[in-house]
Amino acid sequence: MTQLSTLVNNINDQQTVEENVYKLAEYVKADYNKYGYQSDYNVEIKKGRKYYKIITDNSVHAFVDVNNGDVYKPASWNKPAKHVRFNLLQDPQDCFNKVTWSGGYLYL
Repeated sequence: MTQLSTLVNNINDQQTVEENVYKLAEYVKADYNKYGYQSDYNVEIKKGRKYYKIITDNSVHAFVDVNNGDVYKPASWNKPAKHVRFNLLQDPQDCFNKVTWSGGYLYL
């Protein structure tokens, strides 16, 4: 049986991941706005069973694992690429510092 402290830690990690996913979306939008484009840039987040999907103007910007905060480049609309690019639990600021609205920071 799983101990209570383990369950509490898992819930705290998931809350931290969720907060950082929303921060990541804000950084993406801020990076777009700093270039002075005239059009509006829509950034939305959808939570699935395994991943948060960050969607920008009808394309997937990134996938983030709900449990451990791993950030993935999208392979398609429904599937992330195989390799982890960043982690939003261990070092989120590294990801935030490198973010670009076009997703170039997700390429290895």
